[in-house]
Amino acid sequence: MKEKRKFAVVLAGCGVYDGSEIHEATMTLYAIVKNGGEYEIFAPDITQHHVINHITGEEMDETRNVLVESARIARGSIRKLDEFRADDFDAILFPGGFGVAKNLSGFAFDGPDCKVDPGVERVVKEMVSKGKPVGALCIAPAIMARILDKPVLTIGQDEGTAEALKKMGATHKKTGHGETIVDTRYRLVTTPCYMLDANIVQIGEGADAVVKEIIRLL
Repeated sequence: MKEKRKFAVVLAGCGVYDGSEIHEATMTLYAIVKNGGEYEIFAPDITQHHVINHITGEEMDETRNVLVESARIARGSIRKLDEFRADDFDAILFPGGFGVAKNLSGFAFDGPDCKVDPGVERVVKEMVSKGKPVGALCIAPAIMARILDKPVLTIGQDEGTAEALKKMGATHKKTGHGETIVDTRYRLVTTPCYMLDANIVQIGEGADAVVKEIIRLL
């Protein structure tokens, strides 16, 4: 019996405006299992940058924890990112959402001058050093542009964001729905998802394409 490929999935909270994009996260998990893999979910045990009311778009006067919020998507089955060890996994995946740019990094505020959470940087570098694939959806490629030296990637077709990635040294390729860019040097696979005007079917296609490319690389 063929051994299942094991994916780590890193979340950034729960909700598009202040955490992980729920459709992208869910479709990523679905794509992994659909393609014969299995997953384990991680998130950093840190305070969210802020909390957004997803009806009004306004900031709320409360504090939440990224790990605790991510556990909503993980149905409680989640581990602290500090516990991640690259030897235990075949690949790692980062769904998008503003939490990637607000909690996992400061890209939403500082653009090309942003810093990345040290724990996130550690796990990406560990996987790359071992030649293991990294997948990034939507805005998540932005943190790869900060962590890696001159990666090739995509966030779709948004010129402003693409220009910010170029300032960090990345080469940006325009893509449409369900398309991926593979940087063979880093074994980095990226796709735009909700960086484009998309529906949930197109999000599923993008997540599926990333998982298939990662399995091909493996």
